[in-house]
Amino acid sequence: LRMEDLPPEDTKRWVMRRKAEVVAAVRGRMLSVEEACARWNLSEEEFASWQRLIDRHGVRGLRATRIQQYRRKAG
Repeated sequence: LRMEDLPPEDTKRWVMRRKAEVVAAVRGRMLSVEEACARWNLSEEEFASWQRLIDRHGVRGLRATRIQQYRRKAG
């Protein structure tokens, strides 16, 4: 993964692949959480939720339709 491979800074539509790339960049120490959040205008809570979903359910857990299902199961 290279910086050039990351989503554009003005990304509005976050598909699971893009979310996974950003999480991988932070985990690979290309960016800090703070830098990633500032670059893509994300809250730290939103980014942390992406990390939790990947850890619990893999990249497929980042699908918007899956998030609703996982939240219902957790509740």
